Amino acid sequence: MKFFIGLLSVLMFISCKQETKKLKTDFQTHFENTNGEETPTYENVIAFYTRLSKAFPEINIQAIGETDSGFPLHLITYNIDGVFDFDTLSKEKITLLINNGIHPGESDGIDATMMLFRDLAFNKTEAPKNTVISTIPIYNIGGALNRNSGTRTNQNGPKEYGFRGNAQNYDLNRDFIKNDTKNANAFAQIFHLVQPDIFIDNHVSNGADYQYTLTHLFTQHNKLGGELGNYLHTQMMPTLEKELAADQWDITPYVNVFNSVPEKGFSQFMDHPRYSTGYTTLWNTLGMMVETHMLKPYKQRVEGTYILMQKMLKIAEKDGKKIKELRKNAFEQFQNSKEYTLQWQLDTTKTATLNFKGFEGEMIPSEVTGQKRLKYDRSKPFTKKVIYRNYMKPSVSVEVPDAYIIPKGWHKVVSLLELNNIKHKILEKDTLITVESYKIEDYRTRPSAYEGHYLHSNTKVFKNTKKMQFFKGDIYVSTQQKGFRYLLETLEPEAPDSLFNWNFFDTVLQQKEGFSPYVFEDVALKMLQTNAKLKTEFNLKKENDERFANNWYAQLDWLHKKSDHYEPAHMQYPIYRVMK
Repeated sequence: MKFFIGLLSVLMFISCKQETKKLKTDFQTHFENTNGEETPTYENVIAFYTRLSKAFPEINIQAIGETDSGFPLHLITYNIDGVFDFDTLSKEKITLLINNGIHPGESDGIDATMMLFRDLAFNKTEAPKNTVISTIPIYNIGGALNRNSGTRTNQNGPKEYGFRGNAQNYDLNRDFIKNDTKNANAFAQIFHLVQPDIFIDNHVSNGADYQYTLTHLFTQHNKLGGELGNYLHTQMMPTLEKELAADQWDITPYVNVFNSVPEKGFSQFMDHPRYSTGYTTLWNTLGMMVETHMLKPYKQRVEGTYILMQKMLKIAEKDGKKIKELRKNAFEQFQNSKEYTLQWQLDTTKTATLNFKGFEGEMIPSEVTGQKRLKYDRSKPFTKKVIYRNYMKPSVSVEVPDAYIIPKGWHKVVSLLELNNIKHKILEKDTLITVESYKIEDYRTRPSAYEGHYLHSNTKVFKNTKKMQFFKGDIYVSTQQKGFRYLLETLEPEAPDSLFNWNFFDTVLQQKEGFSPYVFEDVALKMLQTNAKLKTEFNLKKENDERFANNWYAQLDWLHKKSDHYEPAHMQYPIYRVMK
């Protein structure tokens, strides 16, 4: 009898194993079926995840928001417990969000993540118990639908791929603050739903040639700040590097050079909030971009991306409680800050040294241009000590206000705050409030278009304190909230990715009222005759500024700006600071 029971058990085991093997074969990806030479279409990707979610209760698929292409974004989530309420999950487990296809020609992450979710579903015993993993399978759907085989000029496979620009031809990895696209709006919905502790954005690099398949671009640790930044720099990053090296997958920081050899040294890329990891950092999320090397075979790049995500899952499982605590402390730290750094610069007193694995390169005469060109020699690999400049220090800081007041007419700004879960209240009646006010003193503007904008930079402001009349319906925004960093980075005009620099307030840079010179001449004369101090200032400016002295209209305009006729709104930044 025992023999028959044992035989029955063996037959059932073999039958289940064969059924599992057949089921797994049904979930082979297009990448695997083409021996690592092709990446699937958008339709194929969504169909794959839809079938996976129907077969496995641990996997959930949902459509969220809309993109410029007309299709929604999808969020795929794996949780071994089969629970997908993120308000609960964000308290109980560590959450990891993976973004793929922001540049659909860089499709490595799309294929690697499909295999990762499939393997998580089949290998439940090895799947993470305390980590919830979510992915946006293809973020730039419009670009993914625009398939071709030529626009990734320097890239080694796959055979066909999507285009970098989205349905409106925006580069979505420049849109996380300005939100010109529906894609960015949908991403914000997903990000605040998932509330990720860790964020990965999968890319393929351009630039130098070297031996590595994998490079990483972690968010800048000084900018992340405090114990959380220190953990990223001294624990998470080294652990990932060590774990990958143990499996013969060497990795190095993103090689931030252009038409130069890396062994001369290079600096860490600063991920401002326009970029995905810069945006996620505003909520103290540990962020990294994976940058595989464009010249390595496609199959190798996808396999490297797969193993890297596996290793990051392992770190999340091990350090989950610590990461949660560090993030909690970071929110409290920033909300209690008296000053906030808006701009950073390289700290030249500190550097790191990399054992960099590269190829010899030299500048030789070009047969095309006749000028010097860079040429790498792959027959001459090397390992050299290379200086890596990855420490930043504050260059421009601001005193943190207790709140901002936004006049209700600036509804586009208010909409962005609401999209990013920024809490605010509406003034219930007309009120006089003492505030700090900024006048725009100086700024520079790009001479050519950049992602649909003529971006400002080097903005300088003049600050004064005054009592102002605000009105019922105006918006009062306290800085004591989780969106603290988002508020400072967007509403302080000197921040590199402030809404001012992204042209949200350009109407205040133009005068709406002017003067007729033949009429104002008499007014100007009377001003000089009755105001000795003004006359002295006017004459000194003519003596010390030759161009001004020779420009009659500039002189009248200068006097007009000193008169009661000059409009207060010109160069007046329309967001006001309430100090503590």
